[in-house]
Amino acid sequence: MNTVLICNRGAIARRVVRACRALGKRSVVVFSEADAGAPYLEEADEAFGLSGSQPLDTYLNQDALLEIARQCGADAVHPGYGFLAENAAFAERVIAAGLTFIGPDPRWLADMGDKVAARRFMQEKGFPVFAGSDLLTDDASAVAAAAAIGYPVLVKPSGGGGGMGMQAVPDEAALVAAVKRAQAVSASAFGSDGVYLERLLERPRHIEFQIAADGQGGAVHVYERECSVQRRNQKLIEECPAPGVDPNLVNETAELAARVCGAIGYDNVGTLETLFTADGEVGFLEMNTRIQVEHGVTEMVTGCDLVQLQISLAEGGTLPQIPVRDGFAIEARLYAEDPQTLMPSTGRLAHFQWPRLHGVRVESGYQAGQNVTPYYDALLAKIIAHGETREMAIGRLLVALRAFEVSGVTTNAPLLMKVLQDQDFLQGRVDTSIVPRILNG
Repeated sequence: MNTVLICNRGAIARRVVRACRALGKRSVVVFSEADAGAPYLEEADEAFGLSGSQPLDTYLNQDALLEIARQCGADAVHPGYGFLAENAAFAERVIAAGLTFIGPDPRWLADMGDKVAARRFMQEKGFPVFAGSDLLTDDASAVAAAAAIGYPVLVKPSGGGGGMGMQAVPDEAALVAAVKRAQAVSASAFGSDGVYLERLLERPRHIEFQIAADGQGGAVHVYERECSVQRRNQKLIEECPAPGVDPNLVNETAELAARVCGAIGYDNVGTLETLFTADGEVGFLEMNTRIQVEHGVTEMVTGCDLVQLQISLAEGGTLPQIPVRDGFAIEARLYAEDPQTLMPSTGRLAHFQWPRLHGVRVESGYQAGQNVTPYYDALLAKIIAHGETREMAIGRLLVALRAFEVSGVTTNAPLLMKVLQDQDFLQGRVDTSIVPRILNG
């Protein structure tokens, strides 16, 4: 593998460029018209423009991306996260073109991309799942399934992610309308109106496990990440180790996750996501068959470069020895959005400067003078802090957020700092409802 085409944008495109440079590989990036001012275009070895700014015309345009791969002489494709990262058809086309897809085998993208099938599959392999249903076929099947699970229930699209289309349902009277709303959102966002039901957990914790596997039965976990601090079902703050939860239960779940992934023959890097209840129940949520936005948290406490590991495993490399975890790391996602309403903010970045601080790492695909547009996710930067203690890591993250200079758009920095100083958060009492409680408090 000599030349890697990076079919993505923003912070992850820049991150893969850095990994390629460290491995002595040539990196090629693509960019839409809206991203023409991105800093990583000069950092990569070569950059190719895509016509337009809409995702379907650019970062989701499989034909255009594969033609660029041919033109630049790429022998591998890194999909990043989002866009085509978990698109099995794209991965199959990459492989059919004689290129290496830097990710798991396309069958895992397909099998794990269908949440109903993934739940059933993981349950068969011995990983616990919470009560749920098959795909709903009509109103009667929805009513019967909800009655069997017990209210409240959650209506979820079987494809896609990011919390889109999810509907909480307190009782039978609200069920049918909620299912129809979820189907409409799912059809628009993911191209399929398939939905199913899950037991709705009250204030669960969202804890995920970083997995690396070789496709030959070998698999290791690279510890956990606590991801419960969310807004609109999307992660906002992540950390490792998970605070305020039984470490033995976390370790047992991590080991089980690695054993299952090894036994099924999973290959490359992936993240197995779970929910933990207050009384110690654990259940499978989903498997993300790609690098995660929050991968830097794991890297900060282990020194393990997960993007380089993806590339190595795609080349047939062996699994690494996982280092002992060192200290604590915490990440905050800085978004261009109103901190109270959470509505996106667009505009030109008149000033965009992050601090250079000990124990703090910043990942961003933006620079001053660039436009923040409505076409893509509003993530401006990820700020990751490390410390010998959790308190030290949180303190360094707060300092970095206060020193981060942005003008031209509004950011969610005030909300991030409010969460980081909240007493429940500081005591490790976190769950998926903490942000709404803070916003409404």
